[in-house]
Order: sequence, then structure tokens, then C-alpha cells
Amino acid sequence: MDDQNDGVVAPSLDFQRLRVISALGRGAKGVVFLVQDEEAAEFMALKVISKDLIERRSKEPKSDGSEYRRVCFEQQVLRRFDHPLLPKLHGVLDTEKLVGYAIDYCPGRDLNCLRKRQTERMFSDDVIRFYAAELVLVLEYLHGLGVVYRDLKPENIMIQENGHIMLVDFDLSTKLPPMKNARSVRVSSNSTAKSSPVQKKRCSPFQRFCNKGISPDNSVSASELSLNSGKPGLDSSEKSNSFVGTEEYVAPEVVSGSGHDFGVDWWSLGVLLYEMLYGATPFRGSNRKETFYRILTKEPELTGERTALRDLISKLLEKDPKQRIGPGEIKGHDYFRGVEWDSILRVSRPPYIPEIATEGTYGINKKIDVEEVVQGIFGGEDGGENKGNENDENKNNNEKQNVNKREWVEGLNHNPTQENAFLVF
Repeated sequence: MDDQNDGVVAPSLDFQRLRVISALGRGAKGVVFLVQDEEAAEFMALKVISKDLIERRSKEPKSDGSEYRRVCFEQQVLRRFDHPLLPKLHGVLDTEKLVGYAIDYCPGRDLNCLRKRQTERMFSDDVIRFYAAELVLVLEYLHGLGVVYRDLKPENIMIQENGHIMLVDFDLSTKLPPMKNARSVRVSSNSTAKSSPVQKKRCSPFQRFCNKGISPDNSVSASELSLNSGKPGLDSSEKSNSFVGTEEYVAPEVVSGSGHDFGVDWWSLGVLLYEMLYGATPFRGSNRKETFYRILTKEPELTGERTALRDLISKLLEKDPKQRIGPGEIKGHDYFRGVEWDSILRVSRPPYIPEIATEGTYGINKKIDVEEVVQGIFGGEDGGENKGNENDENKNNNEKQNVNKREWVEGLNHNPTQENAFLVF
């Protein structure tokens, strides 16, 4: 996925063309804003990252040198996606203080918010089946490209305007040789999304920023990063040893540090389905240490009558990754009996269709300074991250925007379930 290798990058974004409407959320190192391209009249989610924060983190003793590479990797995978359940990269932003990129805006918020609006905060089997089927399709597509997602959770599953899901946030993803027999074919996006324009260019400012923190000793080759660098049928025993993820959703092999591959995504799917069915994750403890202990030793409590869904969850939450159910067995499981996999993306009436309204459009005359908001949250050159209140500019109609705050230590999110979650990166 090297710009010089494929010659294609997303167009540059111009702040002068963007109307910043509101802040949607924040994560470990960035803030997401709802913006409108005044020329194209389209709404987008703009993820903005502080260059200064990346610089500071890259110089910390515990840094593994991945800060720049993570930023670059996420932008690169986004521009290569061609799937209606994955975001389109609309453009790249690069200023003196910020880097960022714009993707599709999803007005339905995330799956966690939707679940909390249900009776007893859980979904019916049929609703779970629809969302589970779409997740199987999108994970199968990613694995066919060699991308291990590694952060599947409700907050990263957005609801598009048409009711279909969109998987976002590839900050923790990594690249392995593509899965054998996994489908990496291009999926036409005509049914749910429009393609974004691209332009050819030797090397973008964004790419130069990403390369800034990569020395010859820790650089990643084009063959390692490039999606579709190998044939889809290529089989490999390569694994990642990175300790990343959101603690309630990470697989046992991540906790134990024994090395992991695509199977971690199927484990996380099992945790997610359990949460959708019971309203809580299966291994959560009173603290991080207890949660990890439970992931390694405790079996999920699948209370209630034995059903196909509970059977599928038990097979996904198999602690031995070699025995864990894979994509072929998942699609052939009794729970998905009768599902027409080639027709799912064409379903015209998903379980939930969000109202056609743009969140945060009230009070848009209030000027929002993106740089000031980001610096207010993450601090400047002379200080660390600001853990206090958001900047006063981050208000609409005299109401403070609810910008999610999450604690991250060594790449792990310690607080995976938050009230009023928006688009979170």
C-alpha cells in the first residue's frame, strides 16, 4: 500500500470548503467532526489527528515506533476498500498541526446506541442474524485482503442512512498474508454507497508525514503493507504478537501473547453476538486483570434454551484458535439456515432505518475551530493531553458536545462501554 507503488491517493481536503458542524467523538489520538463539503453539499465524518501528539508519543520510552505507521496504515487501507459495508475515503487533510481524512457519515450512530434503545437493551434473534450476517461478509472481505481488524465492538459498527452497517476505525488493524479461500473480490458499491473520486500523485503530504517517523530499521516494505500483495489463496502461518484491542473483546491468544491471526476477529464476533443477545459481554470482570483471567479460563454462560444462536456463540468463543469456527463453517451454521448471502447487501428494509436528519446541524452559526478543539483535548507542545473539559468552542446552542473520552494503555481500551457513544476512533 505504498503511494509510489500504486500511484493513487485520495484528493486533498480544503478547510475553506468544509463547514464544521459538530464534534462526533474522540478516541486515543483523534477527534471526529461532522463536516459538510459546501461545493458537493455532502456530509462527511472527518477524523483529525494531532501531529504534535504523534510526535510526543513516538518519543516516549515505551513507544514501539508504530505511531506514524498506524496513522498511515489506516489511511492506506481506507483508500483501497471497495465494499458497501466499509467507508469510502473522500479526502485527506494535512495542515501544519493536523492530519486527517474524511469518510462517509453514518446518521444512525453506532450499534451500541441502537442496542441501548431496545427493550431490556438486547436484540431479537432475527435482528442479530441480520447484523451478524453483514459482519461475516465484511470480515470475510477484509481477511481476503489480508487485513486483521482486531477491534470489533459495537461502537465501531455504524448504521448507514440505508440501515446497513458500516465498519469503521482501522487504527488497530494489521496486515497478514490473505486468508486461504477467503473472498477478496471487489464488491460493487452501487447498492449502498457511491465511489469516491481519486487522483494520481507521486507522494502526498499525508504520506510524507507518515514516513517521517519511519527509519530504515523499522520501515514496512510495500509487499508487507500492500493489500492484494499476495494471491487470495495464499496460506500462511504468520501471526502477529501485538497486544492490542478493547479488553472485553480480545481473544485468549492476544491476552496470552502466543501470537494471533484472523481468528481473533471471529472470537470478537462471538463476544459481540453474546452482548447483543444478553445485553452484556461474557467475560467482564471488576478490573482489567480479572477480565483477562476470565477470558483465559471462564466459559461463557449461555443461559436459556439451547438454540442455534447460542450454539454459534459457543463455537466462536472457543479458546483454542485452532478449534474455533471459521468463515466457511459460520456461513453454513444452522443459525444462518436460509440466509441468501448474495442478497444480504440488497435488503431494502434492514431492521432499523435512521431518520433522514443530520445530527448537530442546529446552532451551526457557532464557529468551531478544529485545531483549537483538538489542541484543547490533546494538549500542545508544552504539555500532555488535556483530560479535563472540552474546549468551550466545542459547543452547539450552548450545549457542550458529548465527546467520548476513553483511557488507552498500551493500545488497550479500558472502558469499552460508554453512554451516548458517537463515531469513536
